[in-house]
Amino acid sequence: MPDAKLLETFESPTSESFLIEHIHEEFTSVCPLTGHPDFGRITIRYEPNDLCIELKSLKLYYHSFRNEGAFYEAVTNQIRDDLRDCMSPRWLEVVSEWKGRGGIRSCITATAGEDL
Repeated sequence: MPDAKLLETFESPTSESFLIEHIHEEFTSVCPLTGHPDFGRITIRYEPNDLCIELKSLKLYYHSFRNEGAFYEAVTNQIRDDLRDCMSPRWLEVVSEWKGRGGIRSCITATAGEDL
C-alpha cells in the first residue's frame, strides 16, 4: 500500500491565490491482473491554502507505488486523496497519463475542491 506518511508539507509563501504544477515523468506501479509494470506520468496542479507539498517527500511517496498492484483509476484517486488530506488545498487536480499497452493509452483525471 502506498505510504501517505511519507508526504511532508511547508507553509505557503503567500495567502494570495497562485497555481502550482508538478510533473513526475517516471511513475511506475504494477497491473493487479497481469503483474506487469505500468509506466506513467503524473501531473498535479493545485492552489495551496496554507500548505505546499515538499518535493523530495512527493518523490518518495510516488516510489511507494512501485511494487503495488492497482488499476490506473485507483492510483490516480489515491494520489488525489492523500494529497488532499495532507495539504487541504483550495483546489487540486491529479492527471495520470499511462503508456500504451495493447494499442490503448489511458489518461485519468481526479479533482478535489473548487474549480479554478
